[in-house]
Amino acid sequence: MPTTKPDSLDLSPRPDDPTLRGIQAVTDDWIRTVGVRYFSELTNLAQLTEEVGELARLISRTYGEQSFKESDLNRDLGEEMADVLWVLLCLANQTGVDLTVEFEKRLRKKTARDKDRHHSNPKLTA
Repeated sequence: MPTTKPDSLDLSPRPDDPTLRGIQAVTDDWIRTVGVRYFSELTNLAQLTEEVGELARLISRTYGEQSFKESDLNRDLGEEMADVLWVLLCLANQTGVDLTVEFEKRLRKKTARDKDRHHSNPKLTA
C-alpha cells in the first residue's frame, strides 16, 4: 500500500481556504449554538483518544497487514481524520490555545532543527 501522498490530492493554496484560527472560530460558534456547550476537557481528551484509535484502526487495516472486519468496511479515512481534528479544535478552544500561533512556532522550531537533518538521512535518500 502507498505511504506517500496520492497524485490526485490537490494541496495547492486557494484564496478561500480556511485558516486554523478560522476553523477554531467556526467550531466555537457551532459548539455554542448547536452543541449548547463544550464537554469537559477530560471528556474531550477521552473523545480524542477514541477518535485517534478509530483512525489507527482504519490505517492499520488499509495500509497494514490486518484484514477488514465487517464493521470497518464503510469507514472513510478523511472522516476519521476530521473527527480527530474536530475534538482537537474543541480542546484548543476550551484551553485557550491559538493553534495558528502554535503551528507557526512549531514550524519555525522544526525548520531550525531539521533543515539539514532529513537531507543527510541515508534512509530517506535510498
